[in-house]
Amino acid sequence: MKITLDTGIFISALITKDTPPDQLYQAWIQGLFELITSEAQLTEFERVVGYPKLQKYLQPAEAQLMIASLQHEALLVTDLPTVTYSPDLADNAILATAIVGDADYIVSGDKNHMLSLKAVEGIPILTAREAVDILLNS
Repeated sequence: MKITLDTGIFISALITKDTPPDQLYQAWIQGLFELITSEAQLTEFERVVGYPKLQKYLQPAEAQLMIASLQHEALLVTDLPTVTYSPDLADNAILATAIVGDADYIVSGDKNHMLSLKAVEGIPILTAREAVDILLNS
């Protein structure tokens, strides 16, 4: 199974332990699914973890370890097409990542832009809870 996680899922996994975002991240670490990412997403992730408002919630070493894991262990896709499914440019990069990587699912917590799409090019967009349920039942 191949999954693209929205950047917010990674941030949530860093901030709140033993929640569906963290459970998804841990499931990937355990090899339960193939994670698809891109340089565009890694750049966004590095930018977001640097936000001053998040600093009190994040452990910098843990964030750096997560970035390193993504760079070395995830399937890193390139040559992203331009897509305009979302009004948020960062979301479109995530959607393009999933399309190029032929993901089975996209997981997001963004109700306004991502989850409201329900699917893109046949790829369902799920909440973290829905994705955990699928992993547990597969």
